[in-house]
Amino acid sequence: MSGGMIILLFLVLIATGLPIAVSMGVPAAIYLLVQGIPISVMIQRMVASLNSFPLLAVPLFILAAGLMNNSGITSRLFEFAKLLVGRLKGGLAQVNIVASLIFAGISGAALADVGGLGNIEIDAMTEQNYPKDASAAITAASAVVGPIFPPSIPLIIYGAAAETSSMRLLMAGVFPALIIVALLMMQVSYFAHKRNYPRGVEGKFSRKEVLHTIRRGLPSMLMPVMLMGGMLSGYFSPTEVAAITVTYALILSAIYKELSWKEFLKVCRETLRSTASVLFIVASAAIFAWTLTVEQLPQQVSALLLNITENPAVLLMLANIVLLIAGMFLETTAALMVLTPILLPPLMAAGVDPVHFGVVMVFNLMIGMITPPVGMSVYMLSPVVKLPVGKIFRAVTPYLVTLAISLVILTYIPQVSLWLPNLLFNN
Repeated sequence: MSGGMIILLFLVLIATGLPIAVSMGVPAAIYLLVQGIPISVMIQRMVASLNSFPLLAVPLFILAAGLMNNSGITSRLFEFAKLLVGRLKGGLAQVNIVASLIFAGISGAALADVGGLGNIEIDAMTEQNYPKDASAAITAASAVVGPIFPPSIPLIIYGAAAETSSMRLLMAGVFPALIIVALLMMQVSYFAHKRNYPRGVEGKFSRKEVLHTIRRGLPSMLMPVMLMGGMLSGYFSPTEVAAITVTYALILSAIYKELSWKEFLKVCRETLRSTASVLFIVASAAIFAWTLTVEQLPQQVSALLLNITENPAVLLMLANIVLLIAGMFLETTAALMVLTPILLPPLMAAGVDPVHFGVVMVFNLMIGMITPPVGMSVYMLSPVVKLPVGKIFRAVTPYLVTLAISLVILTYIPQVSLWLPNLLFNN
């Protein structure tokens, strides 16, 4: 049973609608049976793939995002972002983007951003008569920043798959995220003047309003500042950052008194479900990738690509095409675990830094979350705005152009990603 047959069976199972973890696990199990390898090897490999200290950050960040969404932290972050950019033309659209960046510094996940801030942002924009499809499109596009700016769950998973420093990866996402935010804000500013979007806040904030908003939002704002400071100083590892985030979220929940015991238990149950889903995918992808490695598929792909060209710019372009297509169909965790061992070796052989490629890879897959046919962010927003997904996809299209420009910048100017980690880690 060749590597090509394993991939083909995987694609067939995906097409039938089976869960992605099952679609990866079944071909791996069949391969073991055909090769006469004890099935216990599959269990051992799957368990070993989860025995990873960096992966411990995943359930902790999921729990932290759930706590923030149910304890009043996200609404305070939104109000603080409104104070910063709310008076601009199209102010609430700009607030949407800035709030996503702030929230990204805590949750590390695009869907957490959509789920946590989406309702607040869209309700506020609807009150100012923004078209619902435009509100949803801006929310979906800005959520792409979440997994780029640290902390980032996908970058942590990529680090585990690529055996690359998670800390370097997280620091590599800082400037790319800021560039993406800046470009999105420029585009929103253009649309605001063209479509006559209102200002988020009319008139100036009074001194009393400023102080009230700062007093309400400052404890929440200290969270990303504290976490970034801890990582930049080297005091916290990504996993320790995740644990501190959960602790701080619990402290704020107690202070704000907006999280009931019933809601806390609900958040814990949702965290268990989400964690089980993510880690099941990681475990299945690990054994799936192992079977491909045994059949030397990564080496074959590497040789094929290097026979086509050894130019890193061309190889990065080919990798971007593969990742953009994969992002349209595959769940992010599965794509990272399966494609990293296939695409990374030829790129490293051509001189591409694995940290740089990690940021490029994650950003590609995040763009896939707002593109058809499986744009999960769009599907989450559809019931919120009560619009068909097709209409939201059409509204998102202009933002895909801006995100594509951002992708080109990140792909072909590696120092955008590498400058900060090289500075911090003396490399």
